[in-house]
Amino acid sequence: MLLVDTFPNLLDAAVIVSLLTLTFLEIVLGIDNIIFISIVSNKLPEEQQPKARLIGLFLAMLFRIALLFTITWIIQLTNPLFHIPFIKEHNGEPIGLSVKDLILLFGGLFLIAKSVSEINHKLEIEEETQTGVKKKATSFVSVIIQILLIDAIFSIDSILTAVGLVENVWIMIMAVIISITIMMIFASPVSKFINRNPSLQILALSFLVVIGVLLIAEAFHQHINKGYIYTAMAFGLSVELLNMRLRRNAAKVKLNDSEMKDENQN
Repeated sequence: MLLVDTFPNLLDAAVIVSLLTLTFLEIVLGIDNIIFISIVSNKLPEEQQPKARLIGLFLAMLFRIALLFTITWIIQLTNPLFHIPFIKEHNGEPIGLSVKDLILLFGGLFLIAKSVSEINHKLEIEEETQTGVKKKATSFVSVIIQILLIDAIFSIDSILTAVGLVENVWIMIMAVIISITIMMIFASPVSKFINRNPSLQILALSFLVVIGVLLIAEAFHQHINKGYIYTAMAFGLSVELLNMRLRRNAAKVKLNDSEMKDENQN
């Protein structure tokens, strides 16, 4: 039973462990959110990017807290609205889609479409650099709207995960506040690091496409261990970091060779 009117004893070891565990999971689940916010806000002028990231994460926090206070309604989102006879469950019964499933389905489609669009946008930027033709700038409001949409998608998954772990709503709220605050602190350096490295942006967008596919699979009750996704993300990131270091070393060697050639000519 979910507890809303009982504030937890913060000196209780079990409460502390529950809070720390849920906070860690909220941060892990929020990594996708930070990547999306970083890439979308990068289309704004540099002076507006930190503001967009903070507003986006703050709205995500408010949205999740509001959902937690309507937790009973959130749980009912898993009740099937209709069934699809030609798609079967593992037990052979027709699959039933709930409000949660529809949110995950459309959210996954939105994430895939948006990520592919962003990849195309990165290629257009490269074309702009070569041709000198400038595209229309993205407005601050449109970026915030996109962030709100993705916040809503990831918030449902985050809240349902929290409900499965703890029973006290106040622990969930504290975990959300702590995790979002940590994300706010690290959003700027993470965003700068991603935006300085175009290859990392493409890698991040590619994994967002995978997350979109994962959301669609979950909508049709195909449960895929998210640990596989995050392990693949960590492996891909490690390989790309090695490639970045290799490119830097190659650039240094090339620069040194060029300097030595100039000295010999002189």
